[in-house]
Amino acid sequence: MINAVGSRMMIEINRQKSLARTISDTQVTISTGKKIQRASDNPVAAARVAVIGRAQANSNAWAINLDTGLSLNSQADTAVTGMADRIALARELVLGGANGTLAQTDRNMIAAQLDGIADELDGLVNRKSANGQPLFATGTALSVRYDENTVFAPVPSQAQVFDAGGISLSQMVRDAATALRSGSAPAIGASITTLDTGVTKTADALGDIGQRGRRLQSLQEAARAHDIDLAAERTNLEATDISEAVAQLTAQTLTLEAAQAAFARINRRTLLDLLS
Repeated sequence: MINAVGSRMMIEINRQKSLARTISDTQVTISTGKKIQRASDNPVAAARVAVIGRAQANSNAWAINLDTGLSLNSQADTAVTGMADRIALARELVLGGANGTLAQTDRNMIAAQLDGIADELDGLVNRKSANGQPLFATGTALSVRYDENTVFAPVPSQAQVFDAGGISLSQMVRDAATALRSGSAPAIGASITTLDTGVTKTADALGDIGQRGRRLQSLQEAARAHDIDLAAERTNLEATDISEAVAQLTAQTLTLEAAQAAFARINRRTLLDLLS
């Protein structure tokens, strides 16, 4: 009889220990806000959370690249807009200088203005980005990765922006200044035609930069939406439902307290039975 009683007592003690561990686990899920503390708690969910975590880490890196790409694109847009304004102004000045009644001294003054515009164009094309690197690469445009499948340059190369038919925008303007100083009507007319090419070149470059910018914005919007989906899925998998967990903790605590009280009463009776 004593052996039977002892066996029942051990079974009950182990059951209460198990209840106590369950209560402790529930308390941890409440305090940490996470219902998965160990992979063994839910192997499938834990594996998925690990996958999501890696995806979120990659997404954070790509988000930085997107921000950098958009910043470079915006800086390029500002620079090329400045180029477009200056090449258009240069064309207008040369048109004015083409007037046959204009004195040569006036043409020389216009030529001096063109020299200044050419210097400004050189400054714009050699502009540095916020990180101190050339904004427009002298060789191949620098490509950046934005996600697993998307790599492209946020900014065109220097040649794509600044050169038309092998002639730079600043050289076009300097050639126009030389034509005005020469007073040669054919040379001045040819320089106007060349500057028309420059106007078209800057317009095309602005369109290209704008297209790259819109693509970057679209990628950023898609990435942010994906990040929200990942965060929601991760929360659903591992976050504790506090109200539900508190209710479980209350029920578990009541169960343990009731078991402990019943255990104490039964053991008192069993001891009296053994002594009688």
